[in-house]
Amino acid sequence: MFQLERKQQLVVLMLAAVFLFGAGYKYSQWSSGREPAHNAAVLEKGPGEDGRTPAEIKVHVDGAVEKPGVYSLPQGARVADALEKAAALPQADLGRLNLAEPLKDGRKVPVPYKQEMPAAGVSGNSTPGGGVSGGAGKTGGAASSGLVNINTAGPGELENLPGIGPSLAGRIVDYREKNGYFTDPEDIKKVSGIGDKKYEQLKDFITVY
Repeated sequence: MFQLERKQQLVVLMLAAVFLFGAGYKYSQWSSGREPAHNAAVLEKGPGEDGRTPAEIKVHVDGAVEKPGVYSLPQGARVADALEKAAALPQADLGRLNLAEPLKDGRKVPVPYKQEMPAAGVSGNSTPGGGVSGGAGKTGGAASSGLVNINTAGPGELENLPGIGPSLAGRIVDYREKNGYFTDPEDIKKVSGIGDKKYEQLKDFITVY
């Protein structure tokens, strides 16, 4: 009787092992069949999902353009791409822009107009005595190029402005590179070290176009 029960136990164990093996094999087939679909779903996800870089950026173009406004551009677009969308006017001074500069989301692109050169022998502001004062030069020298564009001027040009030394000129350039172009001459007051008093010295010599 004991031998029979022992054999029965072995048979039951063998049947259970066969059942478990078969169930495991079926599950592995079912599971492997689902993986390609899952991987395909992951591959189909476009840019901008799961915290990745968005596929498009938005930039604001104004100034010397036919169609100012906000435009959607592909990631990696350049200033030239924004101008193509907004249609730059013939009066636009594109030489004062870096057309190859990469754009960032939320960037504003002010397009400057071409400026007329001051008449020969006349530069700067008239003085109460009827003469002509110096332009942007600290020592009263005439500024033959007219107003200084604080969006495109390098440190050397900025240092020609009254009250602007090498340190402050560097801060203006740094601010511009981090925050984009100035949209109004008064925005220069956002630069550390330039307050109302300093701006009063500068306002007649600077422009953003």
